[in-house]
Amino acid sequence: MNNRINVSDWIDQKKLSGFQVCTIVLCALVALLDGFDTIVISYVAPEIARIWEIDITTFGPVFATGLFGLMLGALIFGPLADKIGRKSVIVASTFIFGVCSLLTVLADNMSQLILFRLLTGLGLGGALPNIIALTAEYSPRRVRSTMVSLMFIGVPAGSLLGGIITARMIASMGWESVFYLGGTIPLMLAVLLIFALPESIRFYVATGKHAGKVGAILNKIDPAAAFDATVEFHLSEQKADGFTVKHLFAANRTRNTLLLWVVFFMNLLVMYFLLNWMPTVLKAAGFPIEKAIIASSMMQGGGILGGILASRIGDRGNLRKVLFGFYCLAAISVATIGFVSNLAGLMIVILIAGFSVIGAQFIINGLAASIYPTSIRSTGVGWALGIGRIGSIIGPIIGGMILSLKWSTSSIYLVGAFPAILAAIAVVLMSIRNQPDIPAGQKKDPLDINA
Repeated sequence: MNNRINVSDWIDQKKLSGFQVCTIVLCALVALLDGFDTIVISYVAPEIARIWEIDITTFGPVFATGLFGLMLGALIFGPLADKIGRKSVIVASTFIFGVCSLLTVLADNMSQLILFRLLTGLGLGGALPNIIALTAEYSPRRVRSTMVSLMFIGVPAGSLLGGIITARMIASMGWESVFYLGGTIPLMLAVLLIFALPESIRFYVATGKHAGKVGAILNKIDPAAAFDATVEFHLSEQKADGFTVKHLFAANRTRNTLLLWVVFFMNLLVMYFLLNWMPTVLKAAGFPIEKAIIASSMMQGGGILGGILASRIGDRGNLRKVLFGFYCLAAISVATIGFVSNLAGLMIVILIAGFSVIGAQFIINGLAASIYPTSIRSTGVGWALGIGRIGSIIGPIIGGMILSLKWSTSSIYLVGAFPAILAAIAVVLMSIRNQPDIPAGQKKDPLDINA
């Protein structure tokens, strides 16, 4: 037996095992509940506004604060996971957003609602970059983008489920019931994760922690391997010392890191511009709230279809070319929403918008996970999502401002198409070959995988 094993190469050469699939499924369950708890506030907002007798446009800060929590969670818990491990952060994040969702039912004014959505957002934001990183690290390279995309389908699936369930629950049990459900199930899942979710094997090797557990995990992936205590495990990547964020800008990663942030920013801006205000805009356009919620949930249905397509092409085609096509389709479909007046046509256009906007998010998640090495992967994905969350905060604020100005529905969605155009431009710039800027005689950054 070879007594020195490169873990990355070993995983890449193996078939996807049942152990790896179970790990990815657990991450998908976290994504499902993350998607549910993130979006339900937009579905219940019209009902809360009615009961509290307040103007629906005042919910802009509620939406924005929750998304601000998502941003902070991604920025804080991404780098933290690169230090202490993915599993601990995923379990803690799931517990946090479960508890805070339950606490939301105690809110009886806007200040309390804003506070609880901020705290819920912290947990939601901390979970996403780490389930993406963990899925990427347990997947062979040849199917990595596919596995990340399939796992991430849980997010729009949870949001779609939220739309279907919320429309019924609000009518029969009140808006509070939605948050009881959105809090109880994550707490149950957090307990399951403690016992069933493995830590990232690449994290163990990269940090040199718990070396004895590496062989045991590899034996679960391939029982025939039978590794013993004499085997030395290593990665071709070197450990990132110090403040891990600085390595996102080392050597020739700077340009692609910044452009990746622009794409995340614009994508999440248009996504949450649509998701948070669509039920309200459609209700104002004359649709009953139940139909407005169902029509809005078609965006998540389209996102699932987009995610499935992304999983098919993720490890086969040029991701940047595909992204450009997605954003062109996004700009056209979003702009068209405001010009469709019948429910059936509206649902089709919203489905296409979800397919392109949310589908693009799947692709850039896989792209972000693939361009950074293990030692800074959670940091890279977390900061991309965190910067993107700034866009998700600005989107609902812009929507609230536009609604307060009484703009027409067509004008609202024409504005919503603009970020998709800017994202397409950023993707084109990312496609231009990145030449490393390394002075003569200086070694290239050992963590740089793009040189």
